[in-house]
Amino acid sequence: MNIAANPVVEADQTVYLKDYQKPSFLVNSVDLNIQVFAEHTRVTAKLDMQRQTAGDLVLLGRDLTLESVRLNGTELSSEAYQLDAEQLVISNAPDQALIETVVLIHPESNTQLEGLYQAAADLFVTQNEPEGFRKITFYPDRPDVLSVFTTRVEADKKFPVLLANGNLIEKGEAGEGRHYAIWQDPTKKPAYLFACVVGDLAVLKDSYVTSEGRNVALEIYAEQKDIPKCHIAMQALKHSMRWDEEHYGLPYDLDNYMIVATSAFNMGAMENKGLNIFNTSCVLADEEFTTDAAIMRVQSVIAHEYFHNWTGNRITCRDWFQLCLKEGLTVFRDQSFSEDLQSAAVQRIDDVAVLKAHQFPEDSGPLSHPPRPDHFVEINNFYTATVYEKGAEINRMMATLLGKEKFRAGTDEYFKRHDGQAVTVEDWVAALTAGSGVDLSAFLTWYNQPGTPKLEAKGEYNADAQTYTLSLKQTLKAHPKYPNLKAVPIPVALALFDAATGEQLSLNSEDLFENGVKDGVYLFDTDAAHITFTGVAAQPVVSLLRNFSAPVNLEFDYSDAELAFLLQYETNGFNQWQASQTLLENILLKDQPAEIYIQAMLDTLPKVVAQDPLLASRLFDVPSEGYLGSRIDTDYNPSLIQEKRNALLDTLARAFAAQAKEMYLALDPSAQSEFSQAMGTRALKNILLTMIARQGDEDAFTLAEQQFKHSRNMSERLGALKVLVWNDAPQAEKALIDFYLRFKDEALSMDQWFMIQAAHPKASAETIQYLTEHPDYDLGVPNRIRAVSGGLNSNPVNTWSFGVQHFIDLAKYLDEKNPIVGSRLLQVLSRWYTLAEPQRSEVQAQLEALKPQVKSKNVVETLNTMLSV
Repeated sequence: MNIAANPVVEADQTVYLKDYQKPSFLVNSVDLNIQVFAEHTRVTAKLDMQRQTAGDLVLLGRDLTLESVRLNGTELSSEAYQLDAEQLVISNAPDQALIETVVLIHPESNTQLEGLYQAAADLFVTQNEPEGFRKITFYPDRPDVLSVFTTRVEADKKFPVLLANGNLIEKGEAGEGRHYAIWQDPTKKPAYLFACVVGDLAVLKDSYVTSEGRNVALEIYAEQKDIPKCHIAMQALKHSMRWDEEHYGLPYDLDNYMIVATSAFNMGAMENKGLNIFNTSCVLADEEFTTDAAIMRVQSVIAHEYFHNWTGNRITCRDWFQLCLKEGLTVFRDQSFSEDLQSAAVQRIDDVAVLKAHQFPEDSGPLSHPPRPDHFVEINNFYTATVYEKGAEINRMMATLLGKEKFRAGTDEYFKRHDGQAVTVEDWVAALTAGSGVDLSAFLTWYNQPGTPKLEAKGEYNADAQTYTLSLKQTLKAHPKYPNLKAVPIPVALALFDAATGEQLSLNSEDLFENGVKDGVYLFDTDAAHITFTGVAAQPVVSLLRNFSAPVNLEFDYSDAELAFLLQYETNGFNQWQASQTLLENILLKDQPAEIYIQAMLDTLPKVVAQDPLLASRLFDVPSEGYLGSRIDTDYNPSLIQEKRNALLDTLARAFAAQAKEMYLALDPSAQSEFSQAMGTRALKNILLTMIARQGDEDAFTLAEQQFKHSRNMSERLGALKVLVWNDAPQAEKALIDFYLRFKDEALSMDQWFMIQAAHPKASAETIQYLTEHPDYDLGVPNRIRAVSGGLNSNPVNTWSFGVQHFIDLAKYLDEKNPIVGSRLLQVLSRWYTLAEPQRSEVQAQLEALKPQVKSKNVVETLNTMLSV
């Protein structure tokens, strides 16, 4: 028959949540036979289908060459079905239908990295979330169709590894130098969780015994040279399995758990049931080759994908509009897990820093959307910070309000009710409500509307009555597509401090969720409200949104003296950091003097360094140029922000001159027995080295060179290299060559080599051209693209000058080759409309000129939305 179904699809076809309907047919079981050959792959699929509602039998498929279709044993002629670019439709199908299709696909030429694709000369992998499975075979590819999969994988013996989901039930010879393996997954799952791997890989093996006594075989597959870098990931996997049992009562349910690492992967990782596919950047970790931050990310992502086994796999999404259900909850779970691995305060700081750097700007610009969108053109465009990070914050708010015991009772009810189902956000909130006994239905408003609420707070002390009253008001910026925005429930975690002694006071107010505590929570769920504390003997200093208890913009008229007080006396590490950030923002955006911050830091540092060196390093964080730019909605001048920030950094370097060098020389990461303590010491050491260099100390480059040469830790090595390269030190070129020769065969290390040069504050268009024309730059590897583009984007002055054309050219090239990555890179320019003229009009003209040159749904939707302001 050989019918190719691949005409161009219209890019403006919008899908709406309100139009959801149940599928007309379900799939009881599916048998796949995937035969990989050099120039094509043949996929035979047998679907045992059963009618659920009235309607046609619809199988979704894209870029498939159809060889044959059989219905209940009879081959169908082309007149018996309808076939177009997106689906195969059989009208008047019987209620019980056994459908067998044979298709040809071409993973060897699949550059979009969706469906089945060739990731390397000796490796084929799949990526099926959200709609990649329809590029493998015809199937009702939607998350509310769950089925039992049996998969036969066949290939040449030069590919010894043949994997699929579930348990291995048979393997053998297939003749002509080929072999096969048959896998069966006993758990019903949607097609987006199907996975298949064919390749030549080495494996690291271990095991884990669950709380139910199940002995689980653990396997991590990677290139042979990378197997030594898989041990941290293996330990993280076992730690995750134990953590999920202890905190949520959730043991693993299969006899094996497999992870496969590849560099040709658009995402960080994918939670396919029992067979996770990982970007190498999220599984390979070793102190010599990867940074401390990368090691932490590996552990976090390993946990994230494992936690999906229950929050995403065993309970999945009814439709893709519910994406934040599985991702928001699982991000919250992996963040909680990561708080056990390092300083909990720093973990919260890092999570909020990501939220403010990416989600807050997204929420205030043309790409703003609810955590649960109500429409989309291309669902891949909604794997966003709003869905993931803001989705996690909604879950954190409910957990904060409930406390550990009630939240655990709510999650227990969720797993009891919905195991094996495809559900909605409403199902999740209803189960939490039923299990905890606390009505959480008001939190649905957070899921259904866009925008970052502004929380205005004012405090008033009455000395005669010894009361302190907080007045609260919440507002949301008007949104043209969502005219009826409502007040949302905001858990306001707070504390009062004695202004004379720094002592934290007990809180007496009937309005609190729990009275008579030092760490209080007030549920603010109206447009305006007042809360009064009694028994307050003197004017206190209030700390609001402790641990960032809600994703809002807080406006409270703190004096610089009050912020300095909180920096010194606050018992919550996150709010200690937040006080320093607010002080620094006042200096940079309101032209306040820097002296009070400097003195507070001098007073605070010794104690914090002794207790938590990682937190001490974060207290030196100066808001990035990108974040400061996101705080400006009109007439944004990147060069002016850069000048102010550089002037502040110079001031700080001079102020800490005496302490920086002495402290740097005294710090010894190797003396720390705990990784988190050593990580903090290295982070602080790198910041101090940067300060020493900024002072103009003639010893700075010698110290940096020594640190670069003698350290076997990548965080220390890169910290030193950055100081040399970004300051154009005489030793810089030699150090870059040395790094290249030492790590040229280590892809993740080389990504850092590219990024450091692209992120040079004085990088030019010629710098980026040199890097993108380098023999080791590869447009087929997303990690390498992101290394250069991410480095460039760390300097907004460069982004908004020569960088605009860089991102537009990438989007244009990737529009056909890899539209998912192309769309996401283009989003870097989404806040073009905040620029001052004439730059604003110039960038707008460049974006308008791109419109007729792109055609993928991903890039077209993103571009049209960006230009809709």
